[in-house]
Amino acid sequence: MKLTADLINSSQSYINPLNDRELTLRGHKIPVIENLGVTKDLNDAIDLTDNDITHLNNIPRLLRLRRLLIARNRIIHISPTIAKSVPNLTTLILTSNSISNLSDLEGLKDLKQLSYLSLVNNPITRREHYRSWVIWRLPSVRVLDYEKVRQVEREEAAKLFGTFDDPTPLATKLSTTVAKARTFEVEGTNGNEANRAKLTATDREHIMEQLRNAKSLSEIERLEQTLRTLERS
Repeated sequence: MKLTADLINSSQSYINPLNDRELTLRGHKIPVIENLGVTKDLNDAIDLTDNDITHLNNIPRLLRLRRLLIARNRIIHISPTIAKSVPNLTTLILTSNSISNLSDLEGLKDLKQLSYLSLVNNPITRREHYRSWVIWRLPSVRVLDYEKVRQVEREEAAKLFGTFDDPTPLATKLSTTVAKARTFEVEGTNGNEANRAKLTATDREHIMEQLRNAKSLSEIERLEQTLRTLERS
């Protein structure tokens, strides 16, 4: 189902237990984020859980938005310019998606207020140094994967990676890998209409790598569905 203006306007918007105005767009099999401009930036939280979104992009400038819930989708890529769209985001829930590379997190470093981040059940969590790298690269994050970031973890990350001005050889190596990773930008031009995500050769390779490393039948099925969704785009 397309994320149309009519669907957005007819969806439930309510005051949640955190006293936030929340727009609920759960479970519609939405493949692409689009038309969020019609919300007129009136929501503190948007819930896009249980859809078929593959790229976290094409979000208009929403200054009020603090919480974005987008668990159980098929996301393989986060826009490197996401901070320009939602600069005041504090919570990003990406549980059970298909993010696999450290490079896909680079856009999050500019979200200076991001405090709560979940990447549970994403292939990236099996990367060596994953948690330490996220703690080091995203110092504003206080709760990662539903676990509070401890001071000892920050100290360990600093030992591994140094500082931004004086990184260790390991940090330089990982940063170089991140810099070389190809990014995919499929942003719309006006924030209301999305360019449908196309399957690139690198997208396919990312998904195939995840399939080779998949640990469960449910993960394999989710990745295969992601591949089919992109191939139909």
